[in-house]
Amino acid sequence: MDTPALYATAWAVLPPLIAIVLALITKEVYSSLFLGVVVGAVLYAGADFDGIVNHVLQDGIMASLSDGWNVGILIFLVILGIVVALMNLSGGSKAFGNWALRRVRSRVAAEVATVLLGIVIFVDDYFNCLTVGSVMKPVTDNFKVSRAKLAYIIDATAAPVCIIAPVSSWAAAVSSFAGEGEGISLFIRCIPYNFYALFTIVMMFALIFMRFDYANMSQYERNAIENGDLFTVEDANAALADAAEEGSDKGIVLDLVFPVVVLVVSCVLGMVYTGGFFDGAGFVTAFSDSDASVGLSMGALVALVIIIAYYTIRRTISFTECMSCIPEGMKAMVPPILVLTLAWSLKAMTDSLGLADFVSGLVEGMSGAAIGVIPAALFLIACVLAFASGTSWGTFGILIPLGLAITNSHPELSTPIIAACMAGAVYGDHCSPISDTTIMASAGANCNHVSHVSTQLPYATTVAVVSAISYVIAGYVSSPVIPLIVGVVLLLGTLFFLRGREGSYRVPDSANFNRTAE
Repeated sequence: MDTPALYATAWAVLPPLIAIVLALITKEVYSSLFLGVVVGAVLYAGADFDGIVNHVLQDGIMASLSDGWNVGILIFLVILGIVVALMNLSGGSKAFGNWALRRVRSRVAAEVATVLLGIVIFVDDYFNCLTVGSVMKPVTDNFKVSRAKLAYIIDATAAPVCIIAPVSSWAAAVSSFAGEGEGISLFIRCIPYNFYALFTIVMMFALIFMRFDYANMSQYERNAIENGDLFTVEDANAALADAAEEGSDKGIVLDLVFPVVVLVVSCVLGMVYTGGFFDGAGFVTAFSDSDASVGLSMGALVALVIIIAYYTIRRTISFTECMSCIPEGMKAMVPPILVLTLAWSLKAMTDSLGLADFVSGLVEGMSGAAIGVIPAALFLIACVLAFASGTSWGTFGILIPLGLAITNSHPELSTPIIAACMAGAVYGDHCSPISDTTIMASAGANCNHVSHVSTQLPYATTVAVVSAISYVIAGYVSSPVIPLIVGVVLLLGTLFFLRGREGSYRVPDSANFNRTAE
């Protein structure tokens, strides 16, 4: 590429800025990202129409789709979609739910089991939403847990868990925006700084064991416990959630557990293989040095073959039915693939305009005090952008390159800055009414969507405020320990305060219902 006249100038900020503004106005990420790409091409090529089209297609979209790293990520996503389709069809989810129903004996245990299952299914948020709801609905219904509370738990163990799991579609997506060879290593370093995700997990367990709810959720829980109404507001499109439960009646618990274990183990082995583990490197070193694109796609492909063989041998589903899951799985992954492709193309535009060099020049002149608030500022920007657009991956594509450009001049803040971009994006994905995972969590719990959004938003925002305070601290200390401790103490203190406020609902001891299902 030739160096354009506007290289490393303030104009380089315009493409991602336009994408952000349009996403906030239209609340639609595809057109926003695409117009950002087009603006980047216009700034690069000027009035040359052929140059604009070629830069969008050849240097942007086609280059992104032909890049070896990116292709590996897309292969992993497609295979993951196929595995999800296979597991839904096998009936393993239904069998696991029946198994849990016979063993869970208290309301607290039912909620804890739901959280733990959501944490275990960390490979992908789509898979989480579709599986946890269908598996745990009979269990939580038995103990009169409202569907709104179930939807919150499903949603809170989807994106917030995937973003701290190194073996997940989210890790692969985030890694694709980092420099070659350092994606997974950076992702792992960001885990202790991903305050929103970590505090969300603390929040769920705290609410369960403190046995209270506040804000809108208190009305739904009171109605479920005292009146036996699990819904409060009926869902007019309940069939969306019920569809996730359809599958073979031949399914057993192993039909859910085996594919998940095989997928995780295969992906881990694939990643450490690319990092030189089998050539003598230590496990931790090999994992940090791994090629996530090759390792995840390699592991997922091996897992897919094993899973298909398992289902065929067990005759849970036929080989023909297994093959029918291939196009279904591919179709399910079209939205994230489209977002990633456009985000990669936008990154190519900003790279060609020298955004990193421009931002580095600006940051070099900033004082230490101003630098310290950057993680918190990026966290809040990511929260607003992801909430408005409903996508975390699109937010990754817009903000992570900006964060990396800032860290060129201040590498000591690279981890909290990138973690803040990730955490803010997850907040928006977690509670935005137009987020895919929010919609799927509502469907998975068979909960009215507006009910889910209105009850979850106060909980997610409580965690986001505490996280923002922790990011302010993280900008001035060199370790995540202090902001983590302060954040947990502040979060628990806030919950204890809210528990004593009028309007909160304490679950009575009598609500720890005896098991009715056999």
